[in-house]
Amino acid sequence: MTEASPRRTEAFLPPTPPTGAKAKFRQLGPGLLAAATGVGAGDLVATMVAGAEYGTALLWAALLGTALKLALGEGVGRWHLASGSTLLDGWRRLGRWATGFFGVYIVIWGFVYGATAMSAVGLPLNALFGGLSVRYWAMIAGVVGLALVWAQRYHFFEKFMTVLVLIKFVSVVSIAVLVSPDLGNLASGLVPRLPDGSAVYVLGLIGGVGGTITMAAYGYWLFAKGWKGTGWLSMMRLDNAVGYVMTGIFVVAMLIVGSTILFGQNLTESDSGLLTLGTALGERYGDWSRILFLVGFLAVTSTSLLGVWNGVSLLFADWVRVIRLPHGAAAEVGAEAVVPGEAKAADEKGYWGVAVEKSLPFRGYLLWLTLPPMALLFIDKPFGLTLVYGVLGSVFMPFLAITLMLLLNSKRVVGEGRSGWLSNILLGAASALFLALLVTDLVGRFG
Repeated sequence: MTEASPRRTEAFLPPTPPTGAKAKFRQLGPGLLAAATGVGAGDLVATMVAGAEYGTALLWAALLGTALKLALGEGVGRWHLASGSTLLDGWRRLGRWATGFFGVYIVIWGFVYGATAMSAVGLPLNALFGGLSVRYWAMIAGVVGLALVWAQRYHFFEKFMTVLVLIKFVSVVSIAVLVSPDLGNLASGLVPRLPDGSAVYVLGLIGGVGGTITMAAYGYWLFAKGWKGTGWLSMMRLDNAVGYVMTGIFVVAMLIVGSTILFGQNLTESDSGLLTLGTALGERYGDWSRILFLVGFLAVTSTSLLGVWNGVSLLFADWVRVIRLPHGAAAEVGAEAVVPGEAKAADEKGYWGVAVEKSLPFRGYLLWLTLPPMALLFIDKPFGLTLVYGVLGSVFMPFLAITLMLLLNSKRVVGEGRSGWLSNILLGAASALFLALLVTDLVGRFG
């Protein structure tokens, strides 16, 4: 018994950062999850609609959104590793205004996104298999997602999502190559400009591409992977960069497909855009290309749904934990007090989320994402819902960027984890740009 204890303790020690390129490649995971979750329903549909409306003129917005999200993702990961606490702990330290805003936002966002995610999965299911309307395929997808996330654990979750990421990446990029884009038009799309009526689409591309609230879940997956401490910063940066490079390539590919196949068509009025695109591909290149695109579309929307069902439910469970803390206690607890009495056991197993995923707040939010939003499915406007989600997501981005600047330039993190000049420039630019785009959109809608 006395000999078993040291071995047991050693078994639960966190992994050490890899040193070789091959070892680092094997450790990649949380960044792919963030990319899989962030590039989903909102990005695919909003990018396709933007391409159909304006061709490749908004390519610059998609790439700018990707670059800014890379900086924000790095900031989220750096906070978790350098502070040893969650982002909710950081917001708690800034004041109750931050946790209060986030609590209201996550409830509203979940209701809108639940319908968006389910309807987006329902679209390719309806196109591939028929039989049921988009609405009922969406409901089935929501219930299946609920069951999978309710039962699964991180390591299986990561492997499953990685397979879906590869399917969606290969399929959509292959279709983009197949349609043979005009390279001159692509190059002209790198010049920033705002065509008439394009503000809402720019918001969707910059504010939504690569994730919104889902970016805040990145740190939880780092903890679940066992990455803790500043020694993992370089690995985290590589992991985050790989995820967002894939995001950039994917979004450009989708913009190419939309602008080449659907240019000039209005896809915001009904759910026929997906069928129109699939039919056009089938007529040009054969039915195999239609099926390839629909399979990719299904992989895209499925990863987004599953990633949100897991990651944002973790955020909500942590928010419940934080608001129950006594005043000033957040500075001392960090990520080890997720569920009182259970977090220590979870931490010993090397998996931060075990206790959380069995908690009432986690499962309660899973139900909130799935069941009440089904009422919105009767609107029968899945594309419109997705664009609304993109604008709603952009409201969160100034909050995330500004609070990251406050936290990462403070003594709440060790010197090695504080922001340098490049990070501050990018986070400052993100804050200013997201605020400007949000004001522009509000003025356009209500002015």
